[in-house]
Amino acid sequence: MKERIIEALNKVHRALNYEEIDSLLNLKTIEETKEMNEALEELENEGEIYHSNKNKYMLFSDSNLRKGTLRVNKKGFGFVEVLNEEDIFIPIDNINGALDKDDVAAEILETKNDGKREGRIIRVLKRNLSTVVGEIYFKKGIGHIIPDDKKLKLDIEIPEKKNLGSVDGHKVVVEIESINKNRCLGKVIKILGHKNDPGVDIISVVEKYEIKYEFDPEVIEQLDDIPEEICELDKKGRRDLTKETIFTIDGDDTKDIDDAISVEKLPNGNYKLGVHIADVSYYVKEGSPLDNEAMERGTSVYLVDRVIPMLPHKLSNGICSLNPEVERLAISCVMEIDNKGQTVDYEIFESVIKSRIQMTYKKVNKILKGEETPDGYEPYVKDLKLMKELADIIRKAKLERGYIDFDTDEAKVLVDEAGVPTDVVLRDKGPGQELIEDFMIQANECVATHIFYMNLPFIYRVHEYPKEDKIQSFLSFVNSLGYRIPKDIRDISPKSMQKLLYFLKDKKEYKVLSSLLLRDMQKAIYLPQNLGHYGLASKCYTHFTSPIRRYPDTTVHRLLRTYLFNKELDNQTIRHWEEKLVYVADHSSVKERSSVDCEREVDDMKMAEYMEQHIGETFKGMISSITSFGFFVELDNLIEGLVRINDLNGFYDYNEENQMLIDEKTHNSYKLGDQVVVKVVRASKEEREIDFTIVKKL
Repeated sequence: MKERIIEALNKVHRALNYEEIDSLLNLKTIEETKEMNEALEELENEGEIYHSNKNKYMLFSDSNLRKGTLRVNKKGFGFVEVLNEEDIFIPIDNINGALDKDDVAAEILETKNDGKREGRIIRVLKRNLSTVVGEIYFKKGIGHIIPDDKKLKLDIEIPEKKNLGSVDGHKVVVEIESINKNRCLGKVIKILGHKNDPGVDIISVVEKYEIKYEFDPEVIEQLDDIPEEICELDKKGRRDLTKETIFTIDGDDTKDIDDAISVEKLPNGNYKLGVHIADVSYYVKEGSPLDNEAMERGTSVYLVDRVIPMLPHKLSNGICSLNPEVERLAISCVMEIDNKGQTVDYEIFESVIKSRIQMTYKKVNKILKGEETPDGYEPYVKDLKLMKELADIIRKAKLERGYIDFDTDEAKVLVDEAGVPTDVVLRDKGPGQELIEDFMIQANECVATHIFYMNLPFIYRVHEYPKEDKIQSFLSFVNSLGYRIPKDIRDISPKSMQKLLYFLKDKKEYKVLSSLLLRDMQKAIYLPQNLGHYGLASKCYTHFTSPIRRYPDTTVHRLLRTYLFNKELDNQTIRHWEEKLVYVADHSSVKERSSVDCEREVDDMKMAEYMEQHIGETFKGMISSITSFGFFVELDNLIEGLVRINDLNGFYDYNEENQMLIDEKTHNSYKLGDQVVVKVVRASKEEREIDFTIVKKL
């Protein structure tokens, strides 16, 4: 019946009342009419059709209405994300009681010349808020919650018998039981600790994103069956590579080591590159408690003072970690690469390896930059230089095909034992990091291409082309800065974007413009279809090289074992993976987004806490974005703060098209890329905000 109703509405493309739908469907019995009534109610609840105040039913596509997900800014306004359409801006006065992440019906009120749309929320289709993290305080015996998420404009009351024994100042997790407009009732389901206790601030953010940081009892119990070291039976059928020169290169504090490399020059002049990845799926069997837990988590989460692992430490730091001087099980992708960076031959197989040494990027970079050779690295200098030679060839080939290097910096927050930030520095990115990146990309492409041409169910890492209107808007903005875009940048191909970045490289605004262009790109996600990877200019790509910390990689390993090693290619197996990979890809993409948002929020919180120690001090920075209420300044260490328009001397107007603030009397202006000196006037760890005032423009 639901299909018939939608088909009928699709035919007429207008709103119909109850009687008109009944007539159009030509219903003849009371039972059919009753079924239609129930179907209409279900379709309305599912958000498939809209039921107007005039008691008419319509498809969203036949009106100025759209359904989507509301994303609220902490200042109160928001945007409705609509599938395959431009977002709809919702002013604060038009939110109408909807909350962040609600599924909503929005009415488009205005479409501007540049295509931007403004609207209002007319109905909440589904509340997606189930728990809230915040600080509790008591008034006349009733608990009240101050949500950590400032986007939630809610008065949450906790009845006396539902506070779990919490007291003023406790950070708690609250389960929402009912919502009536902006007032709601809830109950405390977890006490995280007092807000001033060390580590509670970070755990509060982790809880907000519903990231698990404790393992279920059945997972811990299964660890008893995990060995401390490999045995002879584990090696059966595997290629023994323990005599080969294989080693790892990672950060100074890395404990979950899942990739090792080897290289040699062949008599024909080609290179033999080995990428050896920890065989996690050998220990984490499909459907086991360990596997279910890993799939639920989706990824490890890396925070300033801790790692929340996808797998328990007994695996991630133990039997699965490619620690030096111990035998480990691996899946090896060994490629023959010519002097043009092309993989001309390869093998993918199960192996046993023994890493010779656990190298660090810092020490490897010293060697590759021609500086001193650290102690213990002397036997491997020749290998490292050969690897650098090959990595340069691979990178050149990637650049020639259109690989886009946005060359963005990353900040690292340093904290003491109590979790208090002591400094914010830029992460190192030297030739060692680039070398590993190049080798991992080569292996990922090799594995993905192999399975793609077998025409079997698989999980791909895809990055789609950006929306053309966003790129055109960016190019118009670059033109407004006075730069003439080269004529050979005519489309949105990776090669054109690469040329655009090269053109901007020597411009003073490059750092900001590169960041803006990156924001205009689509998000990379996981899909069971191969759509290519735009940023890498790769026709076929997957994630194979980090199975300790990413569930899609573990899944890829499991598929390699199924298809290549065990030769399980029957119809039942194919159907199983066709169905399962849809969920794995979607769930992994969602979990990745949550982990990235969590990591970013913890960084923002700790940066604000760091700047609380520097109130009144001055810093040099660059204007990174302009808004109607002021502009943001990014310091050299990537800390960003707001200069409010009300704190500027003069009367400034916002020029949205040219991204400028201009004083209407003096014509003094502030624009993207301007170098300025600012003073810190306010910083709030709780608000994740930093305020600057202008000292001078450079």
